[in-house]
Amino acid sequence: MKVLVVHNRYRSEQPSGENNVVDQEVELLAGAGHDVRLFERRSDDIASMSLLERATVPLRVPWNPASRVALAEVLRADRPDVVHIHNTFPLLSPSVLAACTDARVPAVATLHNYGMVCPPGTLYRDGHLCGECVGKKPVPAVQHGCYRGSRVATLPMAVNVAVNRRRWWSGISRFLCISDAQRQVLIGGGMPAERMLVKHNFVAEPAVRRTLPGEYVLYLGRLTEEKGVRLLMNAWERLDLGMPLVLAGTGPMQDEVSRWAAARSDVRYVGLADKARCQELIARAATVVVPSTWLEAFGLVVVEAMAAEVPAVAAAHGAFPELIEDGVSGVLHQPGDVASLAEALRQVIAPARNREMGEAARLRYEKGFTPSVGLDRLVAAYESAMG
Repeated sequence: MKVLVVHNRYRSEQPSGENNVVDQEVELLAGAGHDVRLFERRSDDIASMSLLERATVPLRVPWNPASRVALAEVLRADRPDVVHIHNTFPLLSPSVLAACTDARVPAVATLHNYGMVCPPGTLYRDGHLCGECVGKKPVPAVQHGCYRGSRVATLPMAVNVAVNRRRWWSGISRFLCISDAQRQVLIGGGMPAERMLVKHNFVAEPAVRRTLPGEYVLYLGRLTEEKGVRLLMNAWERLDLGMPLVLAGTGPMQDEVSRWAAARSDVRYVGLADKARCQELIARAATVVVPSTWLEAFGLVVVEAMAAEVPAVAAAHGAFPELIEDGVSGVLHQPGDVASLAEALRQVIAPARNREMGEAARLRYEKGFTPSVGLDRLVAAYESAMG
């Protein structure tokens, strides 16, 4: 089939899971013989705009007529069977939905976060979970400056959610949720349950898998409060596991993490790693720890660990309970609880149990998260939308 993928790429200066998912799905579809085209805008381009153009970008977040016109031209020329929309912020806007409706081309949308019911898409504010805007007008988000701590920056996103909510709900044939946990939250916010499918992200077969006992506990991800980094640091202070903690990634807490690691003999901070280095780090780990304090809509690093036969320790909320069978393919800990996280780490590194959980994690990957499974679910969603 002919598929047109619509995506606003995030800035290249910071790693983006969404960009990676889009690239992997395009490659997967093309490899299976489908005709895949891209309609993209890049947030990197904002830096090269004139001062006037940059100043008007927030005004075009809720509606960008130029994007509608440009996509309409592509739809007339290519006439795809289906349009797959990912991210429209900030340069595309929901005006792309109108172009699809005008051209009578069915559209599906992957929901990578909670942006349909929460302007910043996180359901997280001031160090705690927040659902004040779910199913309501997003006024609290503006009051609290939920996006980048700024009311001014949050306003265009709140307006976008408020004025385009019904347009999304009526203009998309099928929504693809990346976990059932995310789906339930969005349905609770009023989204149409009958058009919301669960399609987990897939992970390609890793270049390396674990063959020897793990050498360390690994945290791989953004260094932020909501990712549970400080929770992990506090838990590690209580532990003496006989192996080091390795932290890889970058983010707002980078300097704090670097200083903490430098002061301890059992902690190593290795900074930002490329894809090959990440796979190597995972394959040598005894466990990957994901102690997020916010509701992760998926958990890509958990599945990457499963693929490498490495069990994960993760918070027992968000998508993690549907990815990890507690005590079988990994260990879940009570969200936000230092003692529970410490105990989970003790449990997961016991040698015999660690090996068994790693094997179970690999089986879980093979059944639910391989590229072939992802392709089947993606094509099924397109066929459902077209039907």
